[in-house]
Amino acid sequence: QVRLVESGGGLVQAGGSLRLSCAASGTIVSINAMGWYRQAPGNQRDWVVSITSSGSTNYADSVKGRFTISRDNAKNTIYLQMNSLKPEDTSTYYCYARGRLQNYWGQGTQVTVSS
Repeated sequence: QVRLVESGGGLVQAGGSLRLSCAASGTIVSINAMGWYRQAPGNQRDWVVSITSSGSTNYADSVKGRFTISRDNAKNTIYLQMNSLKPEDTSTYYCYARGRLQNYWGQGTQVTVSS
């Protein structure tokens, strides 16, 4: 089992920045990628960004150039630096970890961007 704990959400004005963290614990060795999805009320959960165990990253077009994912292997933690935030980035952000047999999810952290 893998447990994911997110932190760092909040309220920010458009153009501002936030940094999300996601700390993993448990059977870390089974994880081959981590990342973030987001879901706004009434919408489906959309993939945002991922980072593999080797450090390869991928971003959704909507966040390229504004968001940066990174990892600290010693702390089993990934980070999402979000810059130039827009009101349309307002969502609940969910950390996920892709395991060999299943995916794991965090509880979600709210990001609200005011215009």
